[in-house]
Amino acid sequence: MITTEFVPGAPAWLELGSSDEAAAAEFYGAVLGWGYHPVDSPGGGVFTCGGLAVAGHVSAQAASWTVHFAASGPGAAPRLTDPHGADVGVWMAEAGTPSGAGLGAVSSPGSLTWLELHSPAPSASAAFYRALFGWEIELIPGAPGQFLRPAGTGPGRMFGAIVADTQAFWLPYFEVADVDQAAASAPVLLAPHDLDDVGRIAVLVDPFGARFGVMRSVTTESLPKS
Repeated sequence: MITTEFVPGAPAWLELGSSDEAAAAEFYGAVLGWGYHPVDSPGGGVFTCGGLAVAGHVSAQAASWTVHFAASGPGAAPRLTDPHGADVGVWMAEAGTPSGAGLGAVSSPGSLTWLELHSPAPSASAAFYRALFGWEIELIPGAPGQFLRPAGTGPGRMFGAIVADTQAFWLPYFEVADVDQAAASAPVLLAPHDLDDVGRIAVLVDPFGARFGVMRSVTTESLPKS
């Protein structure tokens, strides 16, 4: 599970790169109910849900989501590209802040709840990220992919998986109360469907071409639909 305890190797921040800050704010406000607060840097800002930070925005010509993982010490590069072409960030807590001012909400409606690394070479990707972040990687009988958690944590801290694909990219999933409603508000790459012991999911694309997923997890089935 993704939490705001940003132990080394845990997801701690994510950013949308797009060429139109205002249009991105309008789109994600409609689909995920997010607010948006610009910051001083041109095209930069923070998406919020319930007043808590759930993602950032940066100006970029090529649209994509970039996930940043917590680092254990100083000196790490803030952003890099893995051997297969997926962008990834290395995040370090700001000095003097209790949580490092990372994501304010996760695993709740409107926030990050799961991650997938799509890769044309899953085993090579697993080796690269294990060396970079020290992740523990495991296989689950009957489930596709290689599942990920920060080093030294138990199964309850699993935050994502590496899955086979022809391209390399990180795909964030955001928790929503109603997957079908979210999918009706955006172009659909993978139609809403149920996964046993996971929940209901869909994969969508924003107006700039950035892919993202939505999920109603089995852990939130007691929540009312909006």
